[in-house]
Amino acid sequence: MNAREYAIQCIRDEAQAVLDLIPKMDDDFDRAVDLMLECRGKVIVTGVGKSGHIGAKIAATLASTGTPSFFVNPLDVYHGDLGVMAQGDVVIAISNSGQTDELLRFIPMVLHFGIPIIGMTGNPQSLLAKYSTCHLNVGVRKEACPLNLAPTSSTTATLVMGDALAVALMERRGFQPQDFAQFHPGGELGKRLLTTAHDVMLTEHLPVLTAGMHLGDAIILVSKGKLGLGVAMRDGTIEGLITDGDIRRAMEKWKAEFFDRTVGDIMTREPKMVCPDTKIAEVQRLMNRYKIHNVLVADEARHLLGIVDRYACVL
Repeated sequence: MNAREYAIQCIRDEAQAVLDLIPKMDDDFDRAVDLMLECRGKVIVTGVGKSGHIGAKIAATLASTGTPSFFVNPLDVYHGDLGVMAQGDVVIAISNSGQTDELLRFIPMVLHFGIPIIGMTGNPQSLLAKYSTCHLNVGVRKEACPLNLAPTSSTTATLVMGDALAVALMERRGFQPQDFAQFHPGGELGKRLLTTAHDVMLTEHLPVLTAGMHLGDAIILVSKGKLGLGVAMRDGTIEGLITDGDIRRAMEKWKAEFFDRTVGDIMTREPKMVCPDTKIAEVQRLMNRYKIHNVLVADEARHLLGIVDRYACVL
C-alpha cells in the first residue's frame, strides 16, 4: 500500500473503533452521567502518558460545557497535589489496560476520601475497572497502528467517550448557547451572544432627516451618511426611515415629479428598532429575517440612540 492507502485504512480503523463503542454503552454510562450531574465539587480527570493527554482534553471539554473539571497527573499527587481533592468530587480515571501502576497507586487515596471513580479502560476485568464505581468500556479490537502497538484507535475511542459524557451532561443540564458563550467569551460565539447593540452601534454623523424634507435634499444627507438610509425625526423621536432602495423606486415612479416629493411620501413609518441591550445575535436574526442591512437602536420613547450596520455584526 502507498502512504495514502495506509492513511485511509487508519481512518477506517479508528472510525470503526468509535462505532464499536455503541454496543458497549450500558447502565454504567447512565450512572456516570448521574454522578457528574450530582457532583457538588469538581470532576477530576487523571491518567498517565497518552491517556493523560486524552484526559486533559476531556477535562477541558467538560469545563467548557458547564462541568467544573480539571486534569491531574497521578504522579503529581504523590508530591503535594492530593490537596486538590475533597469529598463531593468525582474522579474519572483513564487507562487503556486498566493496570497502569502509577494510576493504581493513586486509587487508594481516592477511595480513602470516599470519592466515586468513573473508570475508563479497555479491560473490564482490570483492577481499575474492579475498583471503579462505574466502568466505561473503551476497548478496541485493534490499534490503527500497523504494528498494533501505538495508541491510536484506543485513544480516539476514549476521547469520543469523553465527548459523549460531556454532551449527555449538556443535555441533562439544558445547556444553551448563552451558557456556552459565558465559558467562551473570547470566541466568535461568545462575542455574538454577549455583545450588545450598544457595543457596536454608530452614534456620530447619523443621517437625520425630517418627514417634510424634499427628496432632492434627502439624497444628499443619505449619501453623506454612507449607510444607505436616512432617519426621519420629529421632536427628537423616530418618525420613519428611508433607504437607497426607497429613493430609487420613487425616482422610477415619479420621474420628473420626484424632486417635489418629500421624505414622508416614501418613508417606512415603523422601521425595525432594537433596544441598546439587544444581543448582536438577535440583531443578526432580525436582519436576516427581514432582509435588511441596518437596524435602529432606540429607547422606549423612540429616541434615536444609534444605528447598527450589518458589517458591525461581523465579529
